[in-house]
Amino acid sequence: MTHLYSAYGLTFESQVEIPGLVDVLPSETSFSTCAIQIVIGEPPDWICKSIREPGEAHFPGKSPIHRAPPNVLRLYLRDEGKLFHLVYPDGAQFAVDSQTRCVWGWFPATLTLEDLATYLVGPVMGFILRQRGILALHASCFAFMGNAFALCGGPQSGKSTAAAALSLRSIPILCEDIAALWECDSVFHVAPGYRRINLWPDSASSLLGSCDELPRITPNWEKRFLPLEGAERPFENQARPLSAIYLFASREDNERAPRIESITPQNALLLLVQNTYMNYLLEKSQRALELDLLVRVLSGVAVRRLVPHVDPARIGVLCELLEADARRAAMERGLEEFATRTRP
Repeated sequence: MTHLYSAYGLTFESQVEIPGLVDVLPSETSFSTCAIQIVIGEPPDWICKSIREPGEAHFPGKSPIHRAPPNVLRLYLRDEGKLFHLVYPDGAQFAVDSQTRCVWGWFPATLTLEDLATYLVGPVMGFILRQRGILALHASCFAFMGNAFALCGGPQSGKSTAAAALSLRSIPILCEDIAALWECDSVFHVAPGYRRINLWPDSASSLLGSCDELPRITPNWEKRFLPLEGAERPFENQARPLSAIYLFASREDNERAPRIESITPQNALLLLVQNTYMNYLLEKSQRALELDLLVRVLSGVAVRRLVPHVDPARIGVLCELLEADARRAAMERGLEEFATRTRP
């Protein structure tokens, strides 16, 4: 049986059911209509032969960014640059052809399909987006009044927890951790991700009182996931125009937090450059393209600074601030679009 999936504006075909993804109809595929082939299991002989030979170590080694996560990923260029080889410390491996049209994934007996899928629907998809020149922010997004709003920040900044809290208030969620931005008619849209928000046990407990009711993302990890399903925790399955980006700042322990602040375009650009997804793997030409795309994003999207409180119990106040600010931004965008349409 062939499974057809859509995530981050990409379309995938797989003969194996991939945990975390939901089958879609051909009419439900998003921006990229040419399906990427996903092959799970022992790779073909030519790939096995290629990875046994010395390859060019692209990361770590050539990365110009020294803040890249240590001991997370090794990336090799093999077969004279025709094949990317991604190796994770636990033994999960992926091969991606240079045109990013096919992905092979395999894992040792100590891992499960859920382990492999966790990498596949996260960093491997993010890697494919970046190789295709698609701008991806390290962000979770919610949908409000027909617009997308990005919660942007580094690991453990609180973006997934905030997205989960909004979901529990029945605010539709577009994506978690990776926000793929596709430009259509000079407007950047956020494509839907997949129907989960991944949470560490302490974050899940702060929101739900206990993490026990949430399933683990894999049998080998402590991390849990909040399913996005039904009217109570809706998933937004349509791409939405990006209206605002909220950049997470450090948590504060005072009465002024949580709060939303304005930020200069220069500082916004600097922070966004630091919070694009897997930027440590980009070549010089890819970084130049990324900078150009970010400048264009800033020309049409509001950017704010979001300062959370150290007390997890204040997450409700943060959600109220986000809802109010998102409503204002959506109304302003609607007025601007109306003025453009009616201009003589």
